[in-house]
Amino acid sequence: MPKKRYFTKGQMEADISAAITRFEKEFMGRGPLETKTYILDDMVITRLTGILSKAELKLVLSDRNVRGRELIKQVRSELIENNRGILEAVIKNITKRKVKSLHTDISTTNGEKIIIFILDKKVDLS
Repeated sequence: MPKKRYFTKGQMEADISAAITRFEKEFMGRGPLETKTYILDDMVITRLTGILSKAELKLVLSDRNVRGRELIKQVRSELIENNRGILEAVIKNITKRKVKSLHTDISTTNGEKIIIFILDKKVDLS
């Protein structure tokens, strides 16, 4: 595959958002309603909204919602860890930087998820 050249940070951010949306659909079973990515120096921050399935939403709203929220977080965290290599490869392919660490959390209250990638160097668009 030929190397893609990015002329703007916005183009790279859009490609990362699209790739993470594809990842969510393929590996997590459901894509987000919206994905937005921000590149800040050596960090890539992606915010996904509307990620909870109907079943997860019902579990969150049930009388036993504390346990349900914990279960959703545990399962989604495990799924990310099991597929971490795929996500890191996607980010490396787009940014041309190695991922040093990956951090993620999900809000079961509003159905948002944040993924933060810390890279080995600042992203260079040249």
